[in-house]
Amino acid sequence: MPEIFFSVGEPSGDQHAAHLIHELKQRRPDLKFTGFGGPEMREAGCDLHFQLTDMAVMGFFAVLPLLRKFFKLADQAEQYFQTHKPDAVILVDFPGFNWAIAKRAKAAGIPVYYFSPPQIWAWATWRVERMRKYVDHVLCGLSFEPKWYAERGIDVEFVGHPFFDEVAAKQLNEQFCLEQHRDADRIVGVLPGSRNSEVQGNFPDQLKLMSRWHKKHPDVKFLVACYRESQKDWCEKQYERLGQNLPIEFHTERTSEIIEISDCCVMVSGSVSLEFLARAKPAIVMYNCGPAIWFTAKLFIKINYMSLPNLFANRAVYPEFYYMGPWKRNYDKMFQSLDDWLSHPEKLIEKKTEIERLKYETVQFGAISKTADAILKTFPQQSQQKAA
Repeated sequence: MPEIFFSVGEPSGDQHAAHLIHELKQRRPDLKFTGFGGPEMREAGCDLHFQLTDMAVMGFFAVLPLLRKFFKLADQAEQYFQTHKPDAVILVDFPGFNWAIAKRAKAAGIPVYYFSPPQIWAWATWRVERMRKYVDHVLCGLSFEPKWYAERGIDVEFVGHPFFDEVAAKQLNEQFCLEQHRDADRIVGVLPGSRNSEVQGNFPDQLKLMSRWHKKHPDVKFLVACYRESQKDWCEKQYERLGQNLPIEFHTERTSEIIEISDCCVMVSGSVSLEFLARAKPAIVMYNCGPAIWFTAKLFIKINYMSLPNLFANRAVYPEFYYMGPWKRNYDKMFQSLDDWLSHPEKLIEKKTEIERLKYETVQFGAISKTADAILKTFPQQSQQKAA
């Protein structure tokens, strides 16, 4: 049976890979899917050797305690490649670990695809040598990436970003949306991030901001969109420690609904910014970095913006705040940005109109279908060679 091995370490990548597995299964029911990933991939029919999304962290000091486990998993994959010889390996983001997987797959003679590749054009540009050496096909989701990769001699195809497909296909819970609208005149959505380290680094700051916004806008209700139940429990405990009575609710599996019904939001930086663009929703973007990430970014990041919609527009459509530590001036700037929208509804309308214009110019659909096309263009030949 032809086999595809996935290596996916991020929660968002788990979602993208699960949709890709569904698409590939429809076209090739004979395919077998194995590898490292997350619960959505397992539900889609992937035989997971390990739930890698549980190890999604950022920063040197966060990764350090996990290095032994990462090396063990990479060795496990190498042994599997030698004994089972999958027909293809598909990587999704998560570059630190996935470089090791790509190297081992290449050594075993297995074609390697990088779907939703890491943003090496923004940081660590020397890693393009690894991409050239270990990856056969780059399937990128951002319109400016193909030129960058092609100029560096890498086989690349633009397929679009899967987030846009997923937003379009998402069926919102209408009852939840109606109930929240009945309970509040105005809603601010709060997204603490998907990694535990992000939640722990940013949600305490978000609580401070909510407390300040509530004092000025007591009619606003705050809906916190948590990725995992354990993260929701942690956030609720932080709120209890705050010792204030805020109009706030905590939810899981309601991120899309909260984005959709909010007047505006505050979010931790990540690929979810594309859902904000697809839903034309104003938000401020924040990320409280640890020292290692902060100084690494200062040294190596060569771009003016971090949020993908801002990169598309080459301007700060979404106000960005990247900082280290509890600096009051950052809280003041973040408070003022969203307060301006809440205090002046006409400015919120202007911002929404600006985002809708950018959405019209940049959002494209069909990424999952195009990705399946790109993989299957070469996969049948590879599969036949293996059988021979």
